[in-house]
Amino acid sequence: MLQKETWQNTLSLSFQSLGVVYGHLSVAPLYVFGSMSLSPKEIISEEELYGLLSFIFWTLTLIPLLKYIFIVLQADDNGEGGTFALYSLLCRHAKVGLLPNYQISNHELLTDDMGSFSEMNMESKARKVFQSHTTFHYLLLSMALLGSCMVIEDGALNPALSVFSASSGLEQSVLNVPTGSVAVPLTCVILIGLFVLQPYGTHKIGSMFAPIVIIWLLFIGGLGLYNIFCWNHLVFHALCPKYMYNFMKTLDLKNWGSLSSILLCITGSEAMFADLGHFSQKSIKIGFGFMVYPSLVLCYLGQTAYLSRNLEKFGTHFISCVPRCIHGPFTVLAILASIVGSQAIITGTFSVVNQCLALGCFPRVKVIHTSKNIRGRVYIPEVNWILMALCLISLVAFRDIEDLGNAIGLVVITGMLITTCLMPLIITLLWKKGIFIAACFAISFGSIEALYFSACLSNFLKGAWIIVILSLILMFTMISWHYGSTKKYQYDLENKVSIKWLTSLGPSLGAVRVPGIGFIYTDLVTGIPAFFSHFIINIPAYHQVLVFVSFVSVPVPYIPPDKRHLIGRIYRKEYRVYRCIIRYGYRDNVKDSNDFEDQLIFKLGEFISTEDMGLELNSHVEGRVTVVGDQKQIKAGLIPIDEADLNLGDPSFVDRENGDTQLRDDQLQSAIVPVKRKKVRFVLPPESPEMPASVVEELQELLDARDSGTAYLLGHSRFVVRNGSNLLKKLLILVYIFLERNCRGPLVALDIPHVALLKVGTLYTI
Repeated sequence: MLQKETWQNTLSLSFQSLGVVYGHLSVAPLYVFGSMSLSPKEIISEEELYGLLSFIFWTLTLIPLLKYIFIVLQADDNGEGGTFALYSLLCRHAKVGLLPNYQISNHELLTDDMGSFSEMNMESKARKVFQSHTTFHYLLLSMALLGSCMVIEDGALNPALSVFSASSGLEQSVLNVPTGSVAVPLTCVILIGLFVLQPYGTHKIGSMFAPIVIIWLLFIGGLGLYNIFCWNHLVFHALCPKYMYNFMKTLDLKNWGSLSSILLCITGSEAMFADLGHFSQKSIKIGFGFMVYPSLVLCYLGQTAYLSRNLEKFGTHFISCVPRCIHGPFTVLAILASIVGSQAIITGTFSVVNQCLALGCFPRVKVIHTSKNIRGRVYIPEVNWILMALCLISLVAFRDIEDLGNAIGLVVITGMLITTCLMPLIITLLWKKGIFIAACFAISFGSIEALYFSACLSNFLKGAWIIVILSLILMFTMISWHYGSTKKYQYDLENKVSIKWLTSLGPSLGAVRVPGIGFIYTDLVTGIPAFFSHFIINIPAYHQVLVFVSFVSVPVPYIPPDKRHLIGRIYRKEYRVYRCIIRYGYRDNVKDSNDFEDQLIFKLGEFISTEDMGLELNSHVEGRVTVVGDQKQIKAGLIPIDEADLNLGDPSFVDRENGDTQLRDDQLQSAIVPVKRKKVRFVLPPESPEMPASVVEELQELLDARDSGTAYLLGHSRFVVRNGSNLLKKLLILVYIFLERNCRGPLVALDIPHVALLKVGTLYTI
């Protein structure tokens, strides 16, 4: 968190976390016992019931409390949690990244205070083994992607289960109608409303309606105490592990899958780690230890106490153990709590997709940042509608809590297994605790989770099959996008033009230099993209100021604003050609800035004015790259003032506000004509004897070029599959080509007007 952590802040965050982090975990009692089915035979025995309670208690204690609260939460990435946070840590400290911008050639793009790639203990045998085997790198990336798939699938199914379970209580006790006749339509209406309202600020539901979750937790905890003392106060002895052991001995292959339902009591455990960046370790620990954990334990104890005296009610809705006089208020409270929990899952899904997108592992989609105060809180329209469709389809198709529970159980345990597999590497390589401790962690928790995983697989035909199908589709989509993006990057790298070719053309670059600024967008951070040389050869005219712009994703959550821009020159000053590298973390929103051009011009001015001072210069393959930041001791090269006049009388420009367009008749000039639109205007600072005349001249030329207008150059990709590729590679490339043609353009988020954008065709053979 950005705030200084005080006890007041910690308690406030703990309160908010109850609605955001624990909203779903708190409603698990609605469907844990209801989704269990030991066999189609006789009523469950009291001994078996105690065994189930023992399983629930120790699962809730060992995994959420011991594993996540006391161990996994410590493995944060600068305050961020989740599968990609673990992967990011390993990429930086063990050099196992496969993404293009994680390669060794770009390590200098990370500064020391961002958590640079570790050069310590390079003699470690384990580290050398991990770094030298590419297969291990692919395995780690696949695990990170699979973990992300589990979060997405959780967002696609869990809202249906939560709301459907809450709504079922309405028809079973209040309306007394056949099962599903009211719950299914009501759940569909609630889910449609929830997803339709996502663009209008429902991300605030979790924090705003935390009191609902608190009331719910107090209610189920109090209800548990009531049932314990009214029905069976001796139920506490069922917490003894011997009941769990005896219950396991009674299970056969037919009812082994019933164990998967126990996982539903911990569906929200991964959320404690994934939502770490929105809160803090202390706040999450306090919320779970003092509110969530005791309330859930009392609730399950009370439910077992009631069922032990009413064994024929096993498998029925949670509302059966609620006094009839409060069935109505309970049903309303349950539905509200399930909505809050569902919203938390949906918001977490958007956040994970945004991380995958930032790291180049997801097709380009529109990302809307919904909070100025909480970084990483986003809304993604395309994903929202897909989640809604999957929720409704799964609900209508299954219409059964047990089948939905079996599917979500597989999601839960797969995500936990991935965390368990990654944590030993964190313990060994980052915490340096030794292989023995890492092995103890893997064996202790891995054996428990492997037991549940086998139970989930046995339910393949009882609902778990949908998870396997969705996982295959999502994984293939993400791998195809990553594979195609990597091949495209490698092709650009192999076919880039050297700086010598550009400088051999002379200061005019072998073309007519016309007024204005030209921004050339490329993935390359060294060399000249091939499409620019193609453009120069065919249209020998370009702007008086050229800026090669690259967006680089680095394996950290956030990049501080004063560390975000790296600016350097391409050859000598008189060429007026610059390179700007904009770094961003997997939770940054740098591409969604409406004033991106203004920021870039300001940073260029600062670079020009401070270049000769030798400030924060990093070595670079092509020369020097300066980290340009908001340093108080440095006077800015340019001073921003009010909006510029539009100069509508000049026929060289386009007024984007009213749509009037006037272009020169010359066809050559029309290809490179810049755009004039409302923007921040800059002026030179007061004259200072410390600023050389050459610097003033260059700044003035930058201002003149800005006033003349801006144009943008982008390579337009067309792909062809290489002859001789095997069937799998062809299929991956064909899927990538389809996604590339149908997803959002790469620069839509920068608000570039179409009339100012010039695309140069590039044929990729990959």
